[in-house]
Amino acid sequence: MSTDSAEVLRLPGAVIPEGCRSWDAEQAGRWTRGLPPRWVPVRARTSVFVALPVVAAAGAGLLHRSAGLPAWAAALVALHVVWLVLRPEAALVLVPFAVAVVSTTGDLAWPVRLGLTAALVGVWVAVGLRLAAGKRQRAAVLEAAGGVTAEVPRAPGAGGGRAERGTFLLWAGLVTVVAGGALYATAGLWDLAEDRQVVPAAGWCLAGLGLTVLFSAVSARRRAVGLRGAPVPVLRVLVRENGDVETEVFAADDLAALRPLFTVSTIEVDGRADDEDDEDEDETEDDADDADDESLRELISRIDDERAGPLREAVLYGTPCDGAEVVFLAAADKAGEPPVVEASVGPVRPVTALAHRWRARTERGKALREARQEELRGAAAAVVVAERTGRKAAAGVRKWRAGWADWFAVGLVLLFLPIYWEDSGWWRYGYGLVATLLAALLLPRRIAWRVTADHEGLWFNGLGEARHLAWEHVRAVECEGARLRIHSRQASFEEWRVASPRWPWLEARFGLLHPYERTAVEITGMWRDPEARPAGPADARQRGRALWPIGIVIGVVGAAAVLFLP
Repeated sequence: MSTDSAEVLRLPGAVIPEGCRSWDAEQAGRWTRGLPPRWVPVRARTSVFVALPVVAAAGAGLLHRSAGLPAWAAALVALHVVWLVLRPEAALVLVPFAVAVVSTTGDLAWPVRLGLTAALVGVWVAVGLRLAAGKRQRAAVLEAAGGVTAEVPRAPGAGGGRAERGTFLLWAGLVTVVAGGALYATAGLWDLAEDRQVVPAAGWCLAGLGLTVLFSAVSARRRAVGLRGAPVPVLRVLVRENGDVETEVFAADDLAALRPLFTVSTIEVDGRADDEDDEDEDETEDDADDADDESLRELISRIDDERAGPLREAVLYGTPCDGAEVVFLAAADKAGEPPVVEASVGPVRPVTALAHRWRARTERGKALREARQEELRGAAAAVVVAERTGRKAAAGVRKWRAGWADWFAVGLVLLFLPIYWEDSGWWRYGYGLVATLLAALLLPRRIAWRVTADHEGLWFNGLGEARHLAWEHVRAVECEGARLRIHSRQASFEEWRVASPRWPWLEARFGLLHPYERTAVEITGMWRDPEARPAGPADARQRGRALWPIGIVIGVVGAAAVLFLP
């Protein structure tokens, strides 16, 4: 998103600490040049964070079963895959122990032993470079701040209680440690011999992941408390919320928001005075709830559209570097509102040059695809106008129904059935029956949904009787990403939506318009132009029959397959 100086929401001068410097592009460039070499993993996608624990558990099981390492040793070695990206401090300390374990235990062939040792040494070098880069970045921030410090602000009315940062991680870590211990203790109860060989290492690995999360919780809590214990360096920057609901930080003179320095997940610190009168609370409670609901709707809409928020001026408190905690005193999202205090709920993640180039290339490709899709939407809208002019649609009702995109989505799910049939044991029947119940409730609408338009409004079929939405009650018709959604102005009418996989690059390549896009364009045309609507009402058959018989068939067939097929 491009912005100019007129679009930057500024802070009132009275709230900016005295002597606070602007973090300009020159000083910020020194900070970015302090990053480690590009081959050192500093910033990973969300999918990588999800995949790393799975890879570590699988690797621990393989090392225990095939390489003969003890279960705890296999977990220790495999967990370095996680620590390399998430907890470099742990890897820096534990790599020497892991190398000693690989060198002295197990029945490893010497090429395997040498390869594991080389990999661990490589991890140790990478985390060393990454931590050294953090020191350089902290020094660059201190130089840019010029010795100006200030105490971290608190939200109006907020007390001085303990920092809550890390609470969720603390409980998540405890649960994961307990789960790992339970998995290790029940290793002998697994049916297959192969499972009994792998499960102990997986249990140790899961417990190790829990300890890693606990370490993250303690580190985050310590850093958050440290921010509030004494005055910290302050810098003036620009911030905005990106499509991933992360706060992007830019240099103070980067008015076009071209080069983000780092991203961090933040939350607005909201405090109320303890002595606030109950009468005042009652008067403002409804207004606050309405404002919160409106803000939530705007946020959800921005996430769906993958739009960035407004560019705002902010004061940065702290010394940002890889893994640090920071606090912002930033201008509100809307002009005229008081500044807000935003505290980090995740570590600072620097935007590397490679990540920046990838992001810029992705945005250019997305803009090009969107332009082509807009041309196709315009062609579909022209068809609606032509039908209205020719009175082709005036005689009867208009229907849209599930098609190849919806059936293809169901087919992708069915591809996983062979994996399910390879399992055995009582849990197969348990999650098999649960999956059957979910399929009976969800699949009928997924494979047989129908929207019918008549003169009065839209009809939506479902498991029960068809629902009706009058034209004047339609609030929006949107095709956002993989979802087609129809919103209502009535609170009693639940939002109608369907979803299917999409490949925008493939659609743009062959000039195809996704069925959901065409449906959204056609319904929008009828909603906005009464002349384009069908002339007559829809009868009971045209509105769409109830889908519960399909659900019963799916449930009976699925339950029979789970219970009786080998």
